[in-house]
Amino acid sequence: MSDSLSRNTSVEGSPTVPIVSDARQGLSSIAGTTGAADQRAATTPAPDKATMLRALHVMGAPVVIPNAWDAASARMVEAAGFSAVATSSAATSQVLGFEDGEAAPVQDILDAARRMVQAVRVPVTVDFERGYGLEPTELVERFAATGAVGLNLEDSDPASGQLLSVDEQAEFLAAVRQAARSSNVDLVINARTDAFLRRVGTPEEQLATTLERGKRYLEAGADCVYPLGVGDPSLIRTLVGGIPGPLNVAYGRGAHSLADLASFGVARITFGPMFQRHLYSMLESTLLPALAANDNPFA
Repeated sequence: MSDSLSRNTSVEGSPTVPIVSDARQGLSSIAGTTGAADQRAATTPAPDKATMLRALHVMGAPVVIPNAWDAASARMVEAAGFSAVATSSAATSQVLGFEDGEAAPVQDILDAARRMVQAVRVPVTVDFERGYGLEPTELVERFAATGAVGLNLEDSDPASGQLLSVDEQAEFLAAVRQAARSSNVDLVINARTDAFLRRVGTPEEQLATTLERGKRYLEAGADCVYPLGVGDPSLIRTLVGGIPGPLNVAYGRGAHSLADLASFGVARITFGPMFQRHLYSMLESTLLPALAANDNPFA
């Protein structure tokens, strides 16, 4: 299908990531962190930024996209040399004073995304949960106004945490894709699927559910599949081999190295709210207690 990415290489044929001493050079091998890409992004209109973002999804040579939560953190991601910025719904909601799970007003989330887009030159992809209750046409119209070119759409109900039916989610994704086409808006859709996260059924059933949903979501118009809650190497390889399109995995505590994840064949690596949580944890557990004890937290 023309709007979806195809697998560029099999797991067995995936390029290996060289181990180098220069961290930026190593990241450029994995994440596409090239100066040329940044220069193109500086003067590139949103539709072409979507093309750029889509092209970065290469199996075995994954794009590494750190998650930001405001304009300042987005600028830091870009300044570090990464070729795209992702948002985290949990992190952005935290900044706005709300819990995750579509508790924040949708316009606040869209405004936050717009500010991040305006702060950087590289493509921005937004964690848009399940769409905040917007109908596909309105969703595309309001989302496109932010200037972001990618979005995550998940298949759990934000209120109940229950997994939605595969038919319902596939129809929703197809409707979003059709609305985007009708409006001449190019969106890179990252379809999150939560069978592992929600522990629906046995491990074998979770795998079967994820494989089925991955295929259905790509057929519906998604560009990438994001099975949240997956970390086992053999499981990642099975998903890469069984889903006919790019796979996004989350990086967090206990995660494998970026090079390992690349060798498994994934096409995209993101981090959710982990950067924000680590920074806030340092403030809460170290800096503020030091100040309260009349010590210099910056010594």
